[in-house]
Amino acid sequence: MDRSAAAPGALEGSDVGSQKDRVVTEEEWLQKWEMGNIGFHKEQGHPLLQKYLNVLLNGRSGLRIFFPLCGKAVEMKWLVDMGHSVVGVEVSEQALKEFFAEHSLPYHEEPVPEISGAKKLQSTSGNISLYCCSIYDLSSSIVGKFDGVWDRGALVAVNPCDRERYVSLMITLMEKNSSYLLVTVSYDPNKHKGPPFYVPESEIKSLFGNHYEIKCLQKVDDFSDRHRQWGLDYFLEVLYVLRFVA
Repeated sequence: MDRSAAAPGALEGSDVGSQKDRVVTEEEWLQKWEMGNIGFHKEQGHPLLQKYLNVLLNGRSGLRIFFPLCGKAVEMKWLVDMGHSVVGVEVSEQALKEFFAEHSLPYHEEPVPEISGAKKLQSTSGNISLYCCSIYDLSSSIVGKFDGVWDRGALVAVNPCDRERYVSLMITLMEKNSSYLLVTVSYDPNKHKGPPFYVPESEIKSLFGNHYEIKCLQKVDDFSDRHRQWGLDYFLEVLYVLRFVA
C-alpha cells in the first residue's frame, strides 16, 4: 500500500482530543538529550530543505534565518556556509554545545541580559547565535527579525495548548518579505500520544491563515521501525511554505 497516497488528509476532520491535553515538560526534553533519546535528529540534514532551499531563499543572499527549537541541526552549518546567518533557540545547552563541537566551530558564551538565566552561544565568526532558553522568552527586541524560518520539529514539538502562543511569537519575529518553511507530521493521533504531535492542515490554516498564504509543497512517506514501535501504521512528513500576505 502506498501510504503517501492513502493517508494524507484522512484524519483531517478526526478527533485529536487524545493529544489535546498532553504536556511535555522542559525537564523531559532535557532528559531526552541527556539519554541520547534524540531519534528526531537527522545527522545528514533534512532532504526536504535541500530540495526546497530555493523556496526558502527566494533568490536572496545574506539572509537571517531562524531555527526554532534548533537542537543541533546540521542545516544551520549548511546555511552559514552559503553566506547566511543563523539564529537558533533551544532549552538544552548540551545540544548547542554538541552542535559547535561536531562542526569544530569555536564559539563563546555570554549572558542574555533581558532573560534571567539565559545564555547565548555565538560562533567566533559571529554568524551563528544560539540562545539557550525557552523560546517564549525571546522577542524581536532581543533577536531581531528574520528573512526565513526553517521550522522542522518545532511546531510539532510545542505542547498543543501552547500552539497559539508559539505562532503569535513567530509572526512577530518575521520580516514582511520572509519565507517560512514548516514541516509537520501526519499519523493517527489516537495511536500515539506525541511528541511529535499531529497538526492537521486545518489547524495550520487556523493558526497562520490571517497573516500568511499557505501552500503545501510535498507529503513524504517517512514511516520507519521507530513509528511501528509506537503502534502506527503510517507516518508522513508534510512540508508547507508560508508567505506573508501583503
